[in-house]
Amino acid sequence: MLKPVTPRVISLFFIILLLRVLCTPDVYAAGKIEIDDTKWISLGLGLRTSFTAQEDKAPNGNWGNDFNLDNLRLYVNGQIHKYIKVEFNTECDNCTSSDPTRGGNMIILDAIGKFEFNQYFNIWAGRQLVPQHRAELDGPFFQNVYNFTQTPFYTADFSGSIGQGGRFGRDDGVNIWGALTPDRRLTYVLGVFQGHRGGSNQSDSLLYAGRISYNFLNIEQNPGYYTSSTYYGKGGDILTAAYVLQYQNNGAGTEASPSTFYGMNGDLLFEKVLGNKGVLTVEGELKYFNPNLSDQALADPNCFCIFSGLSWMTTGLYLFPQKVGIGQFQPYVRYVDTNPNESSSRYLVEGGLNYVIDGHNARISLFYQYGDFLTKGRTYTPGVKGDAVSAVGLGLQLQL
Repeated sequence: MLKPVTPRVISLFFIILLLRVLCTPDVYAAGKIEIDDTKWISLGLGLRTSFTAQEDKAPNGNWGNDFNLDNLRLYVNGQIHKYIKVEFNTECDNCTSSDPTRGGNMIILDAIGKFEFNQYFNIWAGRQLVPQHRAELDGPFFQNVYNFTQTPFYTADFSGSIGQGGRFGRDDGVNIWGALTPDRRLTYVLGVFQGHRGGSNQSDSLLYAGRISYNFLNIEQNPGYYTSSTYYGKGGDILTAAYVLQYQNNGAGTEASPSTFYGMNGDLLFEKVLGNKGVLTVEGELKYFNPNLSDQALADPNCFCIFSGLSWMTTGLYLFPQKVGIGQFQPYVRYVDTNPNESSSRYLVEGGLNYVIDGHNARISLFYQYGDFLTKGRTYTPGVKGDAVSAVGLGLQLQL
């Protein structure tokens, strides 16, 4: 069971690190402390907060209004040897919950021991992102729009705790990653994880996941196997295609009616710096999941009934080259279509405007959404109903 880290412990930890930063003469930008020629530690933080208003067609057509603390993350990275690094990140769990007994706890998001040897072969062990689609490897802070992916979740993001399959796309396990070509155009990441435990998986079968991607134009520059869904033109012309596969025996269903889960997806990112220095970005994703759930499992309220079917998403953005005030405007449109085998289909249309101040580090987003995904959500069992409704929102993202 994932244990919360008390705010007092987190505060003391970062106060000690801050004092070290202030008292160390060799301090560099972004909170990096150089200890000696091979040892260093860096600090960072991320905040995402928003206001949303969503239409409610029943019973009187009022709109719900909510202020949300969507993410509060504290980052620590360090190197203790030429080939050994460590990453430790936290997150505010259930920050949006109005129940004080359930929300607001700081939890361990990532805890990774890294053995990084060369561009071809590296090993990360611990709690980390499971190889999957680009949006999840972006995380909420490195996507091109404020709202997180509305396509179906893989196992590591479907359930509510590490013990039941993951949280925030993370799970406990091991990844190997690197490049398959000297120019780093062809990259890979392969992992073995706990996956879904208990329920259908009484045999403790492991989850296997892999992702392979190819850079047709410029090489994307990211730490490890992480990704971004826009570089605001700073990465030049980008065209990258990727394929993902995940498999776990007894990874879905119930104890009485277990089934094997496998899911796959392809994703594509295209970014072009135009002659006027404006930036065109197009992202697409196609997912197919097949957990082969039985009617008996679907009727059980305790079923680990992960999505079964086909879903796709596409997003188009244009970053104007002119600065207005301290930032640049970036209008966008997004469409998501999800077709479960055992439930009703759902869709979402979104249009918005990003005000980009400092790339992913400072951005304000205004958006409008319409569709029945807003009422049906991610419940993919039979009998799910919901109206197509509207929602508007304003989001703020800051990182250091």
